[in-house]
Amino acid sequence: MFVEVLLIEDRQRAEALSDALLEAGALSATIEDADAGGLDEQPLYGEPGLAVPASGWNRSRIVALFDASVDIEHVMGAAFDAAGIADAPAFERRDVADENWVQLTQAQFDPIAIGDRLWIVPSWHETPVEARQPDAIVLRLDPGMAFGTGDHPTTRLCLSWLAQNGVGGQRVIDYGCGSGILAIAAKKLGAASVSGTDIDDQAVAASRANAIANDVEIGFSSSATFAAEPADLVVANILSNPLKVLAPLLGSLVVPGGRLVLSGILERQWTEVAAVYAPWIRLDLWRAEDGWVCLAGQRPGRDGAES
Repeated sequence: MFVEVLLIEDRQRAEALSDALLEAGALSATIEDADAGGLDEQPLYGEPGLAVPASGWNRSRIVALFDASVDIEHVMGAAFDAAGIADAPAFERRDVADENWVQLTQAQFDPIAIGDRLWIVPSWHETPVEARQPDAIVLRLDPGMAFGTGDHPTTRLCLSWLAQNGVGGQRVIDYGCGSGILAIAAKKLGAASVSGTDIDDQAVAASRANAIANDVEIGFSSSATFAAEPADLVVANILSNPLKVLAPLLGSLVVPGGRLVLSGILERQWTEVAAVYAPWIRLDLWRAEDGWVCLAGQRPGRDGAES
């Protein structure tokens, strides 16, 4: 049996307290965004064109795990003292049974259907019967260090757009590829060539591994060295601020008559993002889900008109 302790701290004290908890005997101590999944969720990495944010979330949730034999009150008091926290916050404790943690973690991720044909199936799952149909397309993708497993609304929105709008024979760029899920889906949906890039080298490595696991050939590279000719379709599932900064680049990566698909944008942000892209492409709201949106548009052809 174990005991889990949960508390909320501010950014300035979270890391010091986490270290103090480990020194005091915690088996593990993790720091999470206390606002994750809500409108105040914060990215925690540097974005192109933006200053690197402070290290830590404004409201951090600290989760520490202890052996059940530990005197929690004593240990927490010692950790607060070591971290120099006089006004110790309230904390919650709960018993945690000794479980098969790998099995429990895997149980959280079931196959995900995107429309009628596209499926995201973790490697440990049997392929669902519905995904064994002749026209079904299956992506094998496991949760990992890179964003993009199909369970977030922004990823589902982009996958749905790809499945419904057709990419057969096209050249595609996945900018901010994360796990590579959108690039892999585009290739499996018939794209002639696909390239992907990300600011995070771990994401690039994860994308390459996922492409191999799905038996598709895609060129992934770091955004620091990324070089590609303009493509028929550019898809970027990032966040609104970096998307606005990247507007000149992403706009230039779309060939005349080509299409641009953006997500990672909250509903309240979409008109502002669309306005930034207006000099290159008129973006419209394609679909919204759980407070997030997908924008899509077509760059005017060489004659100045959309085809």
